Amino acid sequence: MAIETARPLDQVAEGVRSTFAQRYGAAPQCVTAAPGRVNLIGEHTDYNDGFVLPMAIDRYTVVAASNRPDGETTARLFSATMEEEVELPIQADGVELSGWAKYVRGVIDVYREAGVAVPAFDAVIDSTVPLGGGLSSSAALEVSLALAIETLANAPQEGSRRALLCQKAEHLGAGVPCGIMDQFSSALCLEDHAMLLDCRSQQPHMAALTDPSIAVLITNSNVKHELTGGEYAERRQQCEQAAATLGVKALRDATMEQVLAAEAELGELPFKRARHVVGENARTERAAEALTASDWDRFGELMYESHAAMRDDFEITIPEIDKLVEIAQSIGPVRGVIGSRMTGGGFGGCTVSLVRSEHAESVATTLAEQYEAATGIKPTCFTTRPAQGGRVLES
Repeated sequence: MAIETARPLDQVAEGVRSTFAQRYGAAPQCVTAAPGRVNLIGEHTDYNDGFVLPMAIDRYTVVAASNRPDGETTARLFSATMEEEVELPIQADGVELSGWAKYVRGVIDVYREAGVAVPAFDAVIDSTVPLGGGLSSSAALEVSLALAIETLANAPQEGSRRALLCQKAEHLGAGVPCGIMDQFSSALCLEDHAMLLDCRSQQPHMAALTDPSIAVLITNSNVKHELTGGEYAERRQQCEQAAATLGVKALRDATMEQVLAAEAELGELPFKRARHVVGENARTERAAEALTASDWDRFGELMYESHAAMRDDFEITIPEIDKLVEIAQSIGPVRGVIGSRMTGGGFGGCTVSLVRSEHAESVATTLAEQYEAATGIKPTCFTTRPAQGGRVLES
């Protein structure tokens, strides 16, 4: 089969419980889970106060945790995914961290800044969210860990507040100036729904995605996606520059007519970035309307338009991702592909395709075979239903 399956959530939860007991000598006091996400449309619009249309995926990061005895001052965390343990002081010591530990540091620090008495704790973490695939593995880690800290500290937060704290954790811990989409998706999405999120008002609007004839197919190019190399921050700065030139608070407030009229004044790169963002906002709102109306053909057209703008104007795709979308488009609606586009921040990662459920396996097989023939890389394909956001599984 070309379509891969992940361990079910209950199996992952049982695994972290068992590993926790083996490492720390007792059952955990709580087990939490938070999903990754796939963005159906609306890329690099969130930090421009725009609109996004993500859904949670049925791939999760799971945390089992307990308070450490009185007098302890550190958090000990074992990642079953990475097969490594880190020990961090609850009070920040300024030591520069790498890898997943920097996200942990960020979450601990922002909760302390928010007045939560973060206790010393032990934790075991495991995840089925693909790493470096643009599916928000970092947000899933942040939100699941935040839920564990809230539970251990007896300091529950409202979902939007939790998402904003985790966004800040990514800013501080990893140095990525992300918008709110990833953390809001992991924290707030509902099962069987996509979420149209207005990133200015921070108001989510749920749109049912229950049609059994439609499947969401995610194809990982297996070219790693890493956003701490400066490209993300550079594009954010270019968008802010374009908004300032246009005299608007954010590109969400600009019209396409304004952008086109100011092409010379904006300069080549800010112009192209603005044209993508303004167009993408409009596409995202139209896509939400198409989803509500089950107008799948229109939704598919908007996905292809979005990908072309990311490729040509925002310049965040890579040849391997473009090849996956090209193959999907060549398969076409007769053989089951409704639409396809890159998803996530760019520079690698995954495509998301809307496909007819009855054709999902054959579409995935064709994608995998033709992509490997063209690139020499084996992709990873899986389908997902819209999943539930972060939650406490037991406490």
